[in-house]
Amino acid sequence: MDFKKNQLINISITDLSIDGMGIGKADGFAFFVSGAAPGDYIRMQIVKLKKSYGYGIIKEIINPSPIRISPDCNSFGKCGGCSLRHISYSSQLEFKRSIVKNNLVRIGGFPDSIYVNEAIGMEYPYYYRNKGQYPVGTKNGKTVVGFYAPRSHNIIPIEKCMLASESDSAILKTITSFMDKHGIAPYNEADQTGILRHILIKTSHKTSDIMVCLVINSTEFPFIEDLTPLLKRVGVTTIVLNINQKNTNVILGSKTKIVFGSGYITDYIKDLKFKISPLSFFQVNPVQTEKLYDTILSLADLKGNEIVFDAYCGIGTISLFLARKAKSVYGIEIVPQAISDAKENAKNNHITNAFFYTGPSETICPDLCRKNILPDVIVVDPPRKGCAPPLLETILRISPEKLIYTSCNPSTLARDLKYISPTYVPTQIVPVDMFPHSTNVETVVLLKRK
Repeated sequence: MDFKKNQLINISITDLSIDGMGIGKADGFAFFVSGAAPGDYIRMQIVKLKKSYGYGIIKEIINPSPIRISPDCNSFGKCGGCSLRHISYSSQLEFKRSIVKNNLVRIGGFPDSIYVNEAIGMEYPYYYRNKGQYPVGTKNGKTVVGFYAPRSHNIIPIEKCMLASESDSAILKTITSFMDKHGIAPYNEADQTGILRHILIKTSHKTSDIMVCLVINSTEFPFIEDLTPLLKRVGVTTIVLNINQKNTNVILGSKTKIVFGSGYITDYIKDLKFKISPLSFFQVNPVQTEKLYDTILSLADLKGNEIVFDAYCGIGTISLFLARKAKSVYGIEIVPQAISDAKENAKNNHITNAFFYTGPSETICPDLCRKNILPDVIVVDPPRKGCAPPLLETILRISPEKLIYTSCNPSTLARDLKYISPTYVPTQIVPVDMFPHSTNVETVVLLKRK
C-alpha cells in the first residue's frame, strides 16, 4: 500500500520506542505515534514519511490499551519533560526493563536468554527532582519559564511541574514577576540579546537549603540587591550568578559569582553529608539514589579488605559509600571542582580511607597500579556517552576480579559491555528508575572476570 502525508489510517500499537513513542505497523510499514500506548487501537494521521517508516498523530483512540491512564499533567504532550505519563507506572517499569534487555541483545550481542532484574521503582513517583533547569523567554510581552518542546527550543510555559521540587513554582514566579516589573529582558537566542538565559534551582530534600543560580548573558544581573530579599522570603538560602556569554546550547558557563549565602547547599544520602555547588553533579532523585547506592554496595559485596577504584567519581558520593565497607577507595574525576568537593565531603564525613585524584581515569588508574595500588573492584559511572575507549582498555589490562558499571544510557552500556565481553561476563543486571514518567533508566551491572 502506498501511504501519503495527511492520510488517515487505523493501526494497532504494539510497542514503544526508546523515546516513548508508540510503534505500530500497517502493511509491514512502521509508524511512530506520539502519545500512543502498546495495546491501543487508534485512528492516526500520517504527518511525515520516510523510506521505511513514518510518523503519525492520534486523531481518535478507538480502543484504549489496558495500560493507558489519563495523564495528570496539562502540559503532557507539549513539553519535553515527560513521555510516559499516559502509561501506568507498573507498565513504565516493565518498559524500562525491556529497554535494557533489548539494547543488550541488539547492540551488545548478548543472547536473548540474558536475565535482567525487575526495575526498582518509587512508591510515590512525584516531586522527586532536587534540581530544575528552566529556560527563560518571552510570550505575549511577558517573561515565561518552562521546558522546551520536544526537539525544539520553543519554551512551553509551566506554572507547576509534578516532577520538580514543590518550592520551585514560587521561586520561578518571583523571578519572572521581578523581571517584568523592572524591564529585565530574557535572553534571545536569535540575536543573542537579553540577560537571563536559564534559572537553575537546587533543593536539598534533607535540609532546608535551596540554591538559585541565575545563568546570565552578562557579568551582572540588574537590581539583584532588590531581588535577593524577595527570594529569601520564598525559602532561598543562597543565590549565585553563572556567567555564560557564549553562543552555545551548553547551559552553564565556567564562572560563578556568589550573591548571597554560601554558594552551595548541603544534602544527605542516608547519613552521609554532601556539599553541592552549582557545577557539581549530584543525582537528581534522592529517594532512588539511596536504592541505587544500596544496589551498588550489595553487588560489590565488600568484606573490608578490598581496594576499589571509582572512575567518574564526581563529588565522591559513591566513593564515600564504598569506603565504609572497603580497605580503601580511589576516586578519579576530570573536573577539578568536583574533586575539591569530594575531598571536602570526605573530610566532613570523617572518612579517611577515600583518596581523590584529578585527571582522566585511563591515566590515573595505571599510575596508581605502578605504585602497587591494585584494585580488587573497579566502579564506573560514566556520562551518557559511556566509557572512553582508553579506559575500557585500561580496565582490561588491570583486570580486577569485579567490575561494576552504572549507566544512564542502555545503548552505550550495551556497546561497552560488548567491548569487554571477552574478559568479563555480566552476572547481575539491575535497572533502577531514577526518572519516573520519562524513558530514562539507570542500570547497575555486576561483571566478573572470566
